[in-house]
Amino acid sequence: MTQPAQILVISPHPDDAEYGVAGTVARWTRAGRQVIYVICTSGEKGTGDRRLEPEQLRAIREKEQLAAADVLGVREVIFLRLPDQGLEDTPFFREKIVRLIRQYRPETVVTADPYRRYIWHRDHRITGQVVLDAVFPYARDHLAYPAMLAEGLEPHKVREVLFWAAEDVNYRSDITDTFHLKIAALRCHASQVKDLGNPHLEDRLRQRCQAAAEGEDFDLAEAFHRVDITW
Repeated sequence: MTQPAQILVISPHPDDAEYGVAGTVARWTRAGRQVIYVICTSGEKGTGDRRLEPEQLRAIREKEQLAAADVLGVREVIFLRLPDQGLEDTPFFREKIVRLIRQYRPETVVTADPYRRYIWHRDHRITGQVVLDAVFPYARDHLAYPAMLAEGLEPHKVREVLFWAAEDVNYRSDITDTFHLKIAALRCHASQVKDLGNPHLEDRLRQRCQAAAEGEDFDLAEAFHRVDITW
């Protein structure tokens, strides 16, 4: 049987979770909570370097993601290896997420906001939508995937979903004491940090996290839209 975990972080690509929730992940793991990463694609198309083949980049980015997860104290990283820039809202993808929710039985699921307007990577939109549907109603209802019952995968009701990069923010997480770990984890994604060409990454993210904490009694925050499913 899979050992349950309190938090399941479901990321479209390697490094997305570090931008979105790494400071909060570090705070959770410091408090003894178990966090599992699910990486839907390996980001094998995410480069401007024409010398790299997709399989080479896949290996690089998976290694970077493992290093970042280690910095944050993540218990396990699961790579689904679905196609980068090719995610679709399909029964196949949804079943994979439902299976993981029933296996790990998290209280909290974290992913990309599917409802962000304007320019937003399609893989992010699809991931957020599939995860939300998997959480409710599919992971909850025993008749949704009856074959899973024979495997011992009973229905599970997630208590909350947190969406990063949300425009409708209603929850802010204090990362004042873990911001340095967020930066350290992001720097593990060397292939992407280099492609961004931003020598002031830390300053830029600090400003963003300061803005997210405006009006709170702490200095730095990650901002989310939180959906409560306790009803």
